[in-house]
Amino acid sequence: MRRRRVARRRLLSWIWLLLGSFSVAGLVLFMVQHRHQQQDPSQLNLERDTSNNNVSPPRLNFTEEVTSASSFARQLAEQMTLAKAYVFIAKEHNNLHLAWELSSKIRTCQLLLSKAAMRAQPISLDEAKPIVTGLSSLIYKAQDAHYDIATSMMTMKSHIQALEERANAATVQTTVFGQSVAEAVPKSLHCLMIKLTSDWLTEQASSRREAADESRNSPRLVDNNLYHFCIFTDNVIAASVAVNSTVANADHPKQLVFHVVTNRVSYKAMQAWFLGNDFKGAAIEIRSVEEFSWLNASYSPVVKQLLDTDSRAYYFGDQETNSEPKARNPKYLSLLNHLRFYIPEIYPQLEKIVFLDDDVVVQKDLTPLFSLDLHGNVNGAVETCLEAFHRYYKYLNFSDPLISSKFDPQACGWAFGMNVFDLIAWRKANVTGRYHYWQGKNRERTLWKLGTLPPGLLAFYGLTEPLDRRWHVLGLGYDVNIDNRLIETAAVIHYNGNMKPWLKIGIGRAQKVCQVQIFSEDCCSLLMVWRAIYNHTLEGP
Repeated sequence: MRRRRVARRRLLSWIWLLLGSFSVAGLVLFMVQHRHQQQDPSQLNLERDTSNNNVSPPRLNFTEEVTSASSFARQLAEQMTLAKAYVFIAKEHNNLHLAWELSSKIRTCQLLLSKAAMRAQPISLDEAKPIVTGLSSLIYKAQDAHYDIATSMMTMKSHIQALEERANAATVQTTVFGQSVAEAVPKSLHCLMIKLTSDWLTEQASSRREAADESRNSPRLVDNNLYHFCIFTDNVIAASVAVNSTVANADHPKQLVFHVVTNRVSYKAMQAWFLGNDFKGAAIEIRSVEEFSWLNASYSPVVKQLLDTDSRAYYFGDQETNSEPKARNPKYLSLLNHLRFYIPEIYPQLEKIVFLDDDVVVQKDLTPLFSLDLHGNVNGAVETCLEAFHRYYKYLNFSDPLISSKFDPQACGWAFGMNVFDLIAWRKANVTGRYHYWQGKNRERTLWKLGTLPPGLLAFYGLTEPLDRRWHVLGLGYDVNIDNRLIETAAVIHYNGNMKPWLKIGIGRAQKVCQVQIFSEDCCSLLMVWRAIYNHTLEGP
C-alpha cells in the first residue's frame, strides 16, 4: 500500500512540474513578443513612409491637356494645323523649300506631342518655346508670301468643289455602267434565242406551227373556271422561270393557263421553247404584240409618245440633255412594258387574271389568289409604304395643281410584279380610260418622269385592295440586305432592280434562291440551259 502511494505522489509531482514548465515558457514568449513590438514603431513608420512614396502620381489626361486654353500642347496643335494648310498652299504655288521647312517643323511638333502623351506629363516652356518660335516664323513667312487666310480659304474651297464634282461624276458613271450591264443581253441568252429560232425554222417547222395553232385555239384559253396568268416579256429564260416555278408549286398544274405576249423578234424562239418543253399539262398561249393592230397611235397616247421623236431623244439622247441615267433604259420605250394597262382588251372574255412580271420566281401555290375578296376593287397588290419613300409624293409631282388637287401625297404606294386584276370591275371603272387621260396630261413629262408605276398609281387610285405582304416580296434585284425570313415565307419573290439573276451582277445569295426554286422540279432542258447560262458554256449555233 505504501509503495502504491509513493508512486502516485511521484506521478503527480511530474505532472505539476510539466505544467509549470509550460507556463514559464509561455510567459517568456509573451514578454519577448511584447518587447519586440515596443521596439519597432519607428521601423513600421519608416515602412509606411516608403510604401506611400512608391504610389505614383495620377496620370495626365492628354486629351484635356490638348483642349486646355492655357496649355502649350494646344498651342502646338493649333500651329501645326495651320502649318499643314500652308504646306498644301506652298506646294500649289511651287514653293517647295517652304513646304519642306514647314513639314520638318510639323514632324518635330508631332514627335514632342507624342512623347508628352507617352510620359503623361505636360509640355514645359523650355520644350515648347523653340518649336513655337520656329513655326511662328515660318507661318509669318508664308503670310508674307501672300498665303493669307483668305487665300487659304479660297484654295481649299476650290479643291473641295473639285473633289465634289469628281465624286458626282464617278457616281453618275457608276450608274451608267450598271445600267448598261443591266440592259445588255448575255451572250448565252442571245445564243439560246438564235438556236431556238433556228429550231423553229427546221424541217419540223410545219408540225410545230400546227401545234402552235392548236394551242391558240384551245377552249381552255377562255375558260373562266381555270386559273389565268399573263406575262409580257421578250426574255425566253425569264418567262420560262416564271411559268415553271408557278407550275412546280401549284396543287393542280393542269388547271393553270399562261398567256405570254412577246415581240416579233422573240416570238419564234418563245414558241419553240414552250412547245418543246412540258409544263405538267398547263396551257400556254404565245402571242406577238404586233398582232394587236388596234393598239396604235390613234388609240393609245402612250403608243403615240413612244413613237414621238422628242420622247426617243429624251430616253436615248446625250447625257447632257438627260440627267437621269436610268431613264435611258430601253424598257421605257417597249410597248410590252405598257401592255399591263390593256389586259381587259387583250383578253376580253376573261373575268379574273394574275399579272406576273418576267423577273419573278414563284415559291407557293398562287391559285388561292383567285378566291380573294377584293371588295369591289380592281387591283389586288402588296403595299410598299412601310418606308416613307414609297408614298405618292415620291413618285408624282405634287407641285402641279392637277396632281395636288386630286391625290393624297401620303397615300400608300404599291407594287407591280404580282397583281390580281378583277377584269369585270376594271371594265366597269374604265381604268384604261383613266390611264389614257393621265398619259395625255403628261406629254411634257411634268407629272412624273418615267416608268409604269406612277401612271398605275393614278389609274388605280382608290381601286386597289392591299394584300398580305407575304404574297409578294420585292427587292432581290437591288437590296443585298433583304431578310432571309421574308424570302423563305414569300409566295412570290421579285428581282426588281438592275441585278437580275441571269446577269453577272446579280446578287449571289438571290441567285441561289432562284436556282433552288427552279431546279426543284424535273425539268431537264430548263436545268441544262440555266446551268449553261451561269457557267457561260452555252455555245452559239
